[in-house]
Amino acid sequence: MDQYVAIRDTRIALQKLIASVQDQHLVTALNGIDRALAVFHDRGIDFKEVTDHLDDSLLITDADGIVLYINLAYTKNTGITEEDVLGKDIHQLIGTDKLFTGGAVCSVLEGKKQVFRLSTTYKTEQPLMGYVVGTPLFRPDGSLRQVVACSRPIPSLRSLQDDFETFVHEVNSLKPKSINKESAKELSEGMVGRYGSLEQIGVLIDHVAPTDASILITGESGVGKEVIADEIYRRSLRNDKPYVKINCASIPAHLLESELFGYEKGAFTGANTKGKIGLFEYANNGTLMLDEIGDMSMDLQVKLLRAIQSQEITRIGGTKPIRLNIRFLALTNADLKKKVAEGGFRQDLYYRLNVIPIRVPPLRERQQDLEALCDHFIDRFSRKYSRSFHLTQRQLDYMKEYSWPGNIRELENLIEYLVLCSSGIGQVGDEMLAGLLNLDKGVLLAEEPRKPMVPAVPGLEEEIDFNAAVCAYEKQLLEYALRGSSTLQEAGKKLNLHASTVCRKIKQYQIEYGRQKRRGL
Repeated sequence: MDQYVAIRDTRIALQKLIASVQDQHLVTALNGIDRALAVFHDRGIDFKEVTDHLDDSLLITDADGIVLYINLAYTKNTGITEEDVLGKDIHQLIGTDKLFTGGAVCSVLEGKKQVFRLSTTYKTEQPLMGYVVGTPLFRPDGSLRQVVACSRPIPSLRSLQDDFETFVHEVNSLKPKSINKESAKELSEGMVGRYGSLEQIGVLIDHVAPTDASILITGESGVGKEVIADEIYRRSLRNDKPYVKINCASIPAHLLESELFGYEKGAFTGANTKGKIGLFEYANNGTLMLDEIGDMSMDLQVKLLRAIQSQEITRIGGTKPIRLNIRFLALTNADLKKKVAEGGFRQDLYYRLNVIPIRVPPLRERQQDLEALCDHFIDRFSRKYSRSFHLTQRQLDYMKEYSWPGNIRELENLIEYLVLCSSGIGQVGDEMLAGLLNLDKGVLLAEEPRKPMVPAVPGLEEEIDFNAAVCAYEKQLLEYALRGSSTLQEAGKKLNLHASTVCRKIKQYQIEYGRQKRRGL
């Protein structure tokens, strides 16, 4: 752009000179120089013409914020002309009584990185809001050279509304072949705990995930049915194909059919003029997860059964069958057998979906997993909010006595709340936990307090920090148990703690467990 500006200014000066020269031979020579400059500058491409014919508004500044260029669309979309901005400091143009507010250039100048912002311009009778992307351009030495702001007014974005829904479905249906580390970690950490019935579920998933068999996952609300479905998808042979999820209870019954099967243009009043692709087509060759399948209407159950049996659908208003190759996962918290008996769910559809039944147990039946789940959510929210937190063994015991009607979802929400409320001290009082779990505070107060075990802390006879003393003693106990243990599980048994808790506390107190083992301490 420096080259563009320099040659532009040279050509402007040259053209003024040509206009003032009387000698026709000299005029011809100068015009030849002007044409040569144009060819040298553009190399056969008129970039200014290209940018001037874009619908998006472009504004370019130098590293100090001086405006170098705006394209024709910028003036068309905002009413702001070259005379208003060229050669002026962008900082002097911002303000409610000036040309615009917001924008991205100042943020890019300050942060030296791409930003996305909203901006309002005030040159027109009615202020106009636009969406702006600011991009820095750097020199070879890494210093900032220029800033390019590309914007589009909100009204023009509204014109894309007809295509936006299709665009979102397309994006959601895409599954990248190479999963990034964060998303892979999210999937691999989905199933927490391996005891009892959950261990049996893990073994069953190993056997059925690589097949195309339909699976019906049942369980109370909040037990993690979708986590099980995600695990099945992750271990399936279709894990590089689309994975489409739909909650049958969240979409009105009169819209669910069009969401699933799609429709042709003009199929009904209010339909998209271009028609619509349904979720079945988006999931083709992949996996379709139908959540809350028990809430589907009887009429739609008939069409779903036909689609599963024949592996083909017909769009609403269409006549051409569309062949499919889909693996179905159905989820519900309802008792489908009871609904079949009562006439609320088709028996043939139930047996078509229930090829592989998986019942996810409620949290009250998974007490052995409670501590591992707590550690999992504590780790997640501690990292999210940058706050350390831990539960005492007594608090974990209280939680094991609770029935957890909201299951894992309730536990997750509770841990997030506790982490947020523990700012500064890393823990909460028993009374707060009792109140949240609606436990009998009188029973808690009536419990015989455990006899405190005080470590040998220098100056104990004087004033001491109680929390520091407790932490010091806890660290001593851990170090003592670890010295005589070959594994964390063995140390945990000595302290009546879960191995994951021992691991967390090693990190909390920065105990050099690995070095101790290597040195034989």
